[in-house]
Order: sequence, then structure tokens, then C-alpha cells
Amino acid sequence: MEALSPVRHPDDPPLEVSSVIAAVDLGSNSFHMVVARDQHGQLKVIDRIREMVRLGAGLDASGKISEDAQVRAIECLQRFGQRMQEMHADSVRVVGTNTFRRAKNSREFIQRAEDALGHPIQVISGVEEARLIYHGTIHSVTGPPGKWLVIDIGGGSTEIIIGEKSRPILMESVQMGCVGMSLKFFEQGSLEKKRFKKALVEAKLQLRPIIASVKNLGWDYVVGTAGTIRTIDQLMRERELSDRGITYRGIGGLIGELQEAKSMEHVQFDSLAKERKPVFAGGLVVLKAIFSELEIEEMTASEGGLREGLLYDLEGRIHHHDTRDRTVLSLMRRYHVDSEHSARIKTTALRLLEKVSNVLKIDKDLAYPFLIWAADLHEIGLDISHSRYHRHGAYILNNGDLPGFSWNEQRLLACLVGNHRRKISTELVDQLPARWQVQAMYMIVILRLAVLINRDRVPKKIPPVKVRKNAGCAEIVLAQKWLQKHPLTVAELKLEESFLEVLGVNMRIGGVDH
Repeated sequence: MEALSPVRHPDDPPLEVSSVIAAVDLGSNSFHMVVARDQHGQLKVIDRIREMVRLGAGLDASGKISEDAQVRAIECLQRFGQRMQEMHADSVRVVGTNTFRRAKNSREFIQRAEDALGHPIQVISGVEEARLIYHGTIHSVTGPPGKWLVIDIGGGSTEIIIGEKSRPILMESVQMGCVGMSLKFFEQGSLEKKRFKKALVEAKLQLRPIIASVKNLGWDYVVGTAGTIRTIDQLMRERELSDRGITYRGIGGLIGELQEAKSMEHVQFDSLAKERKPVFAGGLVVLKAIFSELEIEEMTASEGGLREGLLYDLEGRIHHHDTRDRTVLSLMRRYHVDSEHSARIKTTALRLLEKVSNVLKIDKDLAYPFLIWAADLHEIGLDISHSRYHRHGAYILNNGDLPGFSWNEQRLLACLVGNHRRKISTELVDQLPARWQVQAMYMIVILRLAVLINRDRVPKKIPPVKVRKNAGCAEIVLAQKWLQKHPLTVAELKLEESFLEVLGVNMRIGGVDH
């Protein structure tokens, strides 16, 4: 099962006062792991590991991760998994970023990577990456009030965020990073001036679509994070180029020194680690383009970033502050959802889940939150058109930026909403990870029954239900007395029998007297 927040019921026993949580950031350049102890809602970091894997550099011409790069990654993840096991991590969240999003063989690689790490991997969108980076950064730096501009230059993408206090206002992800730019413009470590000029033009072109919106919002304070920016900050002091963080003049000074060296093998900076040398020039040019286009004067470097954001997000889920809940509420408001009706669907679905979960071996940690969210969002497509509104809803959920949700979580939500009525789309089921597909089919059945039972949109008691396995199929039996009082529902349920056959579910109407 993909890593999820521990969904808790109000009657659950209180949480332990101390637990160990771990966040793993699988970047295009480096893999990072941070482990913290959660004590009464306060996080104390107890271990950090970083390994330069350069997964993004392993993308070949066909867009696949090379076997050599996969081996480097697998060996690293085995070490991470062993460390988490030794530290008895209770809650773990692992995310893959740009290279996982781009690689054509990512599905096969993820399976190998999950086996090595011992934990599922969530692939997140660029916007979700930006949100997590912002939260990790603001928890790690003390700065003035007002709007903060946060910049993260990763191996495969660059995130630019503007936020105020704990709320990100604008989140952008640009498809360029230190790995890609270095491979394209500084091959074999060559540092000729013409290469810097070409790289700078390319970086500015990549930034152009977002510059106006960023400038229009404005900011009061600039913070940079991730390895490239922290290294540049250290080099500013080492080379005596600035005594107040990163400056535009200081960036120009560093570029001048690189050009004088002519090749990265001749560059001897104490603060530039050997493993970062191959990707440093590309990251430096990206930062210069950002400073130039946004007219930034100076920047403070932060030790916090994506992995710290993961920790705080995971802590929030544990303590009932789940970003995904806020995202669902925002979608309900945006698409004018009938909240009273969705609440009835939700109540019915959860009661059905309680009745059928043991017989069908449903993973309630997975089903409970997703049935709630699907019930809340099953009618969002009505704002587009009544015709095929379930498919419109699935499209929104599959393709939108949903803060807090990974790509696979969005697909699961889209699968449930897109299959809550009419003909069932097996394509929506097939797009899910194999480990979720059977669970998704059971959740589809539960949601469809909840919707049918509440079709007239008035409060009612749900019918007594029995579930049993019959010749390898699940058989759902509804009580005769209840059905006699709801003849229109009976007609709809008879139609439902044929729809459910594609999922291997037999539903028999009546036959049980309660």
C-alpha cells in the first residue's frame, strides 16, 4: 500500500507521546533521508543521510533510467531502508520528484526501488513539490514578516514559491535544474564563456512564462534552499564575494572564476564537494537567470527544504491536520458541491464499509479516507455538464494540482469518482498500482451502492446488508423488507447487477429477511 497518513477515528486510543517519523526525498541529483522524533507535536531531528545518486543524469536518449543509475539508486535505498529499520520509524513518507515524473520506465523502476527501501514511493507533481519545499523552508529560517519568495534549484526542476506566513500563494515548477543544464551546456566540465552565454539565454527562456506573475505579487524577503544554493552561499564567504548571503554581484564573481579555470577539473573550491562539481555550473547559471529576471538583490540560504516539508506534512497528518482534507474542501467550494447530499453518501459508504470490510478483506486504512474524499467530490463534474459528469469529475481529479495528494492518490480518487455511476471504466482501474486494484474495485462497489441508496436525495436508513464469498466472487445481498419500501431503488439496483459484473461482483436483490 502506498504511504498514507494514519487515519484515526475519534474513538481511537490516544497517540503515543513520542514516535519516530522519517521523510525520504528522491531527487534527480541526490537522495536525502531525515529522521525525527515527534514528541508532543514537536519535531526533533535525530538523523540525516544524503547520497549523491545523480538519477537524472542516468536518463538516456529514450527517456529511460539507465541500468547503472538504477543500481546506484537501489544500493542507496537499501542503506536507507536498513537505517529506518534500525531506528524503528513508525511513520514514513517517500517521494519521487522530477526524474520519476519524466522517466518512461519509472513504473518498473519504482517496483525495484520499493523492494529495496521497504516502503512505498509516492511520485509528486511539481506544484506539490513546491508546496512541501515552502513549508520546510519557513520552518527552518527566521525572517521578517510579509511575503517570502522561496527558490529551490533541484537536479531536474526549479521551484519558485511566494507565500505569506504558513500559506503559499503562488507555486511554480520550471522544468530545468542543475543536472539537465550541466549535461546540456557544460559537457565534460568545459567552462568556456560561450557555454555560459547559451545556458543563460536558455534559463531565461524557461523562466519567461512565470516572471510576470511572480513580479506582480511581489515579495519582502528572499530565501533559497537545496544543495546548489547552499553551496553557492558557502562559496560567497569562502571567496570573499559577499558577507550578507548570496548577491547578484557575487554570482557573477563565481562565474568569472569558473571561466578563468576553463574546466571543472581545474576548479579548487574548498566548499564545492567533489560529487557536486559535475552539476555545479548548470545550477549557478539557473540562479543567475533567476536573480536577473526577478531583479533580486540578495538571498538568504536555508537548511530546510523538501524533506523537512515532508516531515512537517507527515506530522500534520498524524495530528489531524491533513492538507488533503483542506484540498477536498477547497474543491467542494469551487465546484459548488451539495454538501448535505455528499454527507449522506459519506455516512452510507462508511457504514457499508464496516459491514463488508471483514468479508472482502478491505484495507480500511486505505478505504476509509478515500471513500470520504470520493463521496465529497463525486459530483464536482456537475459544474461542467450534467451529461457524463462522473467522467468530468475524474478528469479534474486526474489532471489538477491537488495539494497533499501524490499522483497515484489522485488516480485512485479519480477512479472512484469516475466509476460511481453508469458503465465502469476498467481503464481507470488499470492505471492504479497493482497493489491497489482489487481494493479499488471493492471501494467502487461501496461508493456506487451508497450513491444509489441515496439517489432520491432525502435522509433514510440504509438497508441491512450481508456479504459473502461465492465461487470466488463477492455476493452482496440486500434485505427484502427495505427494498419493498423503495421500489424505484430496486429497479436501479437490478440495472446495477450488470454493471458490477465487470468487477467480478454478484449482487442479489432481496433474499434476506431482517
